[in-house]
Amino acid sequence: MERWGDNQVEYLLIRDLPQGERPRERLEHYGAQALSNAELLAIILRTGVQGESVLHLASRLLARYGGLLGLARANFSELCAERGLGPAKATQLIAALELGRRLLIASPEERPVVRSPADAASLLMMEMSLLQQEHLRLLLLDTKNRVLGMPTVYIGSLNMSVLRVGEVFREAIRQNCAAVIVAHNHPSGDPTPSPEDVAVTERIVNAGKLLDVEVLDHLVIGQQRYVSMKERGLGFQ
Repeated sequence: MERWGDNQVEYLLIRDLPQGERPRERLEHYGAQALSNAELLAIILRTGVQGESVLHLASRLLARYGGLLGLARANFSELCAERGLGPAKATQLIAALELGRRLLIASPEERPVVRSPADAASLLMMEMSLLQQEHLRLLLLDTKNRVLGMPTVYIGSLNMSVLRVGEVFREAIRQNCAAVIVAHNHPSGDPTPSPEDVAVTERIVNAGKLLDVEVLDHLVIGQQRYVSMKERGLGFQ
């Protein structure tokens, strides 16, 4: 059986994408700010593996580790054990994340700023729209709406009897955030909020008031579409 090289596998799996939607081409035309975390990570990793494109590999890693923060906390051995990675790619990934960490320390003013639901969606949608299970994530914001982190705080269907709202705010409190934006995905691809989504939003908003952490919005993310529950007046009073 012929052994496929990495570049051949990547080509076979992403060749149907329009050229303008490929991460490298998108970066060239629109700038790095327009790319999702998954797309940027795909550029660093460069190649996928047989049966999985580099973009899906990047999305899988982000989902598994709960975003960039979790990925940055993973050690060398953990990353090497992941399908599609190895010593070389793990080293590249760790180095890139460390550079990002040092940049944030050196230049806090350069953190992304969220001014609208569209800004928040652009940071989350590419990655979250590919997830096969519901994930609840937060955008942690400072007093100037600069992003401090994007942790995954819950995985599974949003069930009020299971979701512990206190856990949602754990990282926000730890980092002394001024505000948060909540986001979760619908694996079906349809971002229409459910009655359960509205009920959970009400609980989170009310808990935020008690904890003095403002909940600016709750985004429901589908297949390249999203709904701002704040704009629709769902769960916010």
